[in-house]
Amino acid sequence: MPGATSPLPDLSRPDVGAALFSTWSVGTPERQRATVDALAASWNGRSWPTPELLSQNVYVGTDGDTLMHHSQWTSEEAYLTFVRAHRQARVDEIDAAVPGIERNGIANYRRYRGFDTRTEGDPRVPGCIVAIKADFDDPDPDLRRKWIDLVIEALETDPAPSPGLISADFHLIVSGARHLANNRVEVLNYAQWTSEEAYDAAIAADDPTPEWERVRHFPGFKGTTAKRYRFERSFVRP
Repeated sequence: MPGATSPLPDLSRPDVGAALFSTWSVGTPERQRATVDALAASWNGRSWPTPELLSQNVYVGTDGDTLMHHSQWTSEEAYLTFVRAHRQARVDEIDAAVPGIERNGIANYRRYRGFDTRTEGDPRVPGCIVAIKADFDDPDPDLRRKWIDLVIEALETDPAPSPGLISADFHLIVSGARHLANNRVEVLNYAQWTSEEAYDAAIAADDPTPEWERVRHFPGFKGTTAKRYRFERSFVRP
């Protein structure tokens, strides 16, 4: 049986061929809790569906409405096989426990680069996960890579870095004929912060450097949206 674990998933593990992210809207904090309990019952009540699923992770939105799901697969094909053979029974069980869940689609990403501020013995722990989506008006993936490179350069050269930022992992959305549910041209930044307050302080202290100005005015960049989450639990391959 799979087990709930406390450590956050390793986003840089080399065997991840597909990082799938999706969100559910459930309405209230009480329904968030009930949905997490139903998810746990579903995952703990069955054997692990396939060795090609590496981890299944659940995050609770600080908005009192949203859940974010993040699953790590060896390939997109493995996920599609799971959908055909195993997914519906789990969905039906969860919907029976918490009717009326709104599922907002699922998208496939590949991690491109990361930025990590931790050193050996760092006592900080992530108290807030901020999922930041950056949108572009040009489908060229090389443009998005160049933008990520600029962001990391700006982070590395920032003269007053936020002490609350632990790490940022940048993902490129996978598009094409078999793209799962979202055809927006975007980048996903999965950022670990020590707390919501630390993130708010960093936003409020906005004092852009020339590097950050290049990020903001990069050709084709349309802007970002951000949602905040608390890591709830992870189910991992036995």
